[in-house]
Amino acid sequence: MELLLLGIYAFIAWLIFSKFRLLPWNIITGSITIVLPIIALTVLVLTLNVIAPSSEDVRVIRYVVQVVPQVRGRVIEVPVTGNTPVHKGDVLFKIDPTPFALQVKALEAQLVNAQGSANKRTQDLVAATAKSTAVRSQIDLATRRVAENRELVAHGAGDRFALEQAEATLKSLQADLAGARAQEAQVRALLGATVDDDQAEVAQIRAQLETAKWDLSQTTVVAPADGVVINLQLRPGSIVTPLLQNPAMSFVENDYQVIALFDQNELRMVAPGDEAEIALKTIPGKVLKAQVVSIVWAQGQGQLTPGGLLPLTGAEPTPPGRFAVRLEILPEDRDLFLAAGARGHAAIYTDHIEEIQILRKVIIRVGSYVNYLVLKV
Repeated sequence: MELLLLGIYAFIAWLIFSKFRLLPWNIITGSITIVLPIIALTVLVLTLNVIAPSSEDVRVIRYVVQVVPQVRGRVIEVPVTGNTPVHKGDVLFKIDPTPFALQVKALEAQLVNAQGSANKRTQDLVAATAKSTAVRSQIDLATRRVAENRELVAHGAGDRFALEQAEATLKSLQADLAGARAQEAQVRALLGATVDDDQAEVAQIRAQLETAKWDLSQTTVVAPADGVVINLQLRPGSIVTPLLQNPAMSFVENDYQVIALFDQNELRMVAPGDEAEIALKTIPGKVLKAQVVSIVWAQGQGQLTPGGLLPLTGAEPTPPGRFAVRLEILPEDRDLFLAAGARGHAAIYTDHIEEIQILRKVIIRVGSYVNYLVLKV
């Protein structure tokens, strides 16, 4: 753009001094003619870099999901192919469900047995309660007989052997009542231990059954979003494990974000909502409309790693840190495909001196057409 402006200026100067000879060429006019464009162009470029900063480092970043299965097993089917679009919910791969299905059946059988045991305990409680009631009635009768025998013995009309026999019967019944009460209390304790209206044993097996069913459902792994599988190496017969260090595949989502890196002193007047334009090398001749979402006011050089050593400033100069600006593509260009890792250049237009920002827009458009050129031998 600077060369274009200088060319236009040189053409105008040629018309004035050579073609139409409107002014004479001498030391004064020549000095002014040479120095004026240098000063004006310098001021223009410095001003433009503040009110409409540009970046040659624009990156399209897509979200990458490391697909890790929730269960361990042998892969029996991989219906997707690499670098082919899939939709959210499409099956990525299947794990052999046999051991998980068997575990579900085993726990279902245990649940039935536990529920049967719970019903039996209810019947045992009824029986224990009835036994306690019957023993209490017998104790009442035995107590009256002991009292009658004692009264007869006290008046010399009774048999002491009969009294001793009645007292032994009463003690035996009292021992039976204590046993019946203990059995009743035990059954009541088992029935009283409940979780969500289920007995503890039933609730525990039910929870194990739900976990087993969930494990069974995880043998089919589906796409978390719309996107593509990159570098697919998974094949039937492979063993997959639920380890973060060993993902089964990498899934690249269709959702993306555009990041532009700017020098630190270029962002003084930039604010969220400012208009922006992007020219990517993968789409030559096209200028994408965007706006500033946010400025990431942090970067790695602002952080020190904890340790026992003093921070090193380093003998070599540290490269200047840049701040990232997140740009959002506007709706009219949002349906365009932007490849992950696509590079290009961008410009942000602030609310200051908008009259000269047209120069930056021209530069962006010229650069977008330059992207047509493949400069290599």
